[in-house]
Amino acid sequence: MNLAMTQRQELKLVMTMELRQAIEILQYTTYELEQFLIEQQTDNPLIELQEPAGTFDERPFGVRPAGGTRHGMLPECWKGTEPLFRDELCAVARMTFKDEADLALVQMLILNLDDDGYLRLPDEEALCTDTIDHGIRLLQQIGPAGIGARSLQECLLLQLEQIGDNGPAASIIRDHFGLLARNRWSEMAALLEIPLKAVKEAQELIRSLQPKPCGFISDFKPDYVTPDVIVEETAEGLTFRLNDRHLPELRMNPDYLSLLSSENEATDYLTDQYRKFRWLQNSLDQRRSTIIKIVGVLLEKQLRFFTGGPCSLQPLTMKEIADEIDMHESTVSRAVSGKTIRTPAGTFELRSLFSSKLSTSDGDVVSQNKVKSLLRQLVDGENKSKPLSDQKLADYLKQDEGISISRRTISKYREELNIPSSSIRKQLSV
Repeated sequence: MNLAMTQRQELKLVMTMELRQAIEILQYTTYELEQFLIEQQTDNPLIELQEPAGTFDERPFGVRPAGGTRHGMLPECWKGTEPLFRDELCAVARMTFKDEADLALVQMLILNLDDDGYLRLPDEEALCTDTIDHGIRLLQQIGPAGIGARSLQECLLLQLEQIGDNGPAASIIRDHFGLLARNRWSEMAALLEIPLKAVKEAQELIRSLQPKPCGFISDFKPDYVTPDVIVEETAEGLTFRLNDRHLPELRMNPDYLSLLSSENEATDYLTDQYRKFRWLQNSLDQRRSTIIKIVGVLLEKQLRFFTGGPCSLQPLTMKEIADEIDMHESTVSRAVSGKTIRTPAGTFELRSLFSSKLSTSDGDVVSQNKVKSLLRQLVDGENKSKPLSDQKLADYLKQDEGISISRRTISKYREELNIPSSSIRKQLSV
């Protein structure tokens, strides 16, 4: 084996710690960025955070900056102070059940309810079935009908039991739940030996029941929703601004200025910290600049969306924005990730303003959101006794809107819109 020394020239992209930090900062929401700056102040003695001066960056679109009152952080919804629902149920249980064994059982079941009111015991074998059934009966006395059920079938039966109904509806749910899920009305009528009209009445009763007995109440209170960008409509046009007024301002701690220029044991350490401080400053400026450029182009490309809402969304890809501002598509993707924008039409995820294109027969293009909106309209207006299949929906879009779309794509969009299949949507007509 021969040993030899060779010289080779290579070009590599090295992901340095600073570059990784810059990418992370670009992806942070305004709230996450605030928490990150607080952490950096703890790690770097040269960093000093000052309370914001109350200014913000307002960028007009085609007009001069709008005047008027300036607002800071505007949360869309505020955290509530109401007691948790499970705590309320436990309090009612303490006032209702005097038997300590019953009270302990009910409280244990309450603490094992999920957010929809269903019972999710980690180890059901620890209690006998009769004990659990007894506890669920007690729960019906203090909570919404169906609370504590272990399945949808049991939940619906508990609700019928509470209203005293033991007719065809109860028989269908108890004995023919599979047929009910598949809308096999004629088969149910034959098995129960009742007319279709009675099955229709039972269906209407079942539809009036609540599949999620506690779906309207939850222990999770609404969190702050703080838009990262705010778009406002004025008499002169649209303006936008970054909603970062509340962010602390990054400053260098003046106590260390003299130490940076002197020669001592801490010089190397402070020089390294100063380099990190400067890199952080540059990363923050780059983040602001990138978001401003992206939103500026979005206002130009999606002008109708900002006033008309999602139905007016135009086809637009991140690559188009990237080409417009001379950046890489991945940079645009990171910049809009997780961020929200408040507009005159509502508050949306910034990423939702991008939509891929579908071609029409006359050469125009429409966005996916527009197609989904049309799909929803077709389903809402269909004959419920003869719902449209995915192929029929595709045919309607092609004939009426000139949009060529496959049955498989229709199925995909339908699932994204949480629209059941035609067999599930079918309703009995007598």
